[in-house]
Amino acid sequence: MSKRDDLIAKYADDLKNKCGMTPDMDLLTKVTIGCGPSIYNDDASTVAGSQASELETVKNNFLMKKLGLADGPQLMDGINSVIETYGKSERSKYRAVVYYMLTKHFGKESTYG
Repeated sequence: MSKRDDLIAKYADDLKNKCGMTPDMDLLTKVTIGCGPSIYNDDASTVAGSQASELETVKNNFLMKKLGLADGPQLMDGINSVIETYGKSERSKYRAVVYYMLTKHFGKESTYG
């Protein structure tokens, strides 16, 4: 297995065990690939759920630029909902998992079609 496959398996495990979700492996793989090389960097591969600036970056760069969503309070509500589902106390919130859950939350799976 490649390093990326190992990471995807780890992300699927988080979705099952920490988020109570059964992952769509095809979508999870596409979201992970979409994250690019950041998944291999310890700092860039996670989202700091308690940092407002980090959440703003997720909103601007992922929700608005990648998924094409219009700005509004619903974006932060979605991010907060995903962070809550992942667990506020969970220190390592993997970026690919957060992006996967946001994609599902906003029903934008077609972006990765």
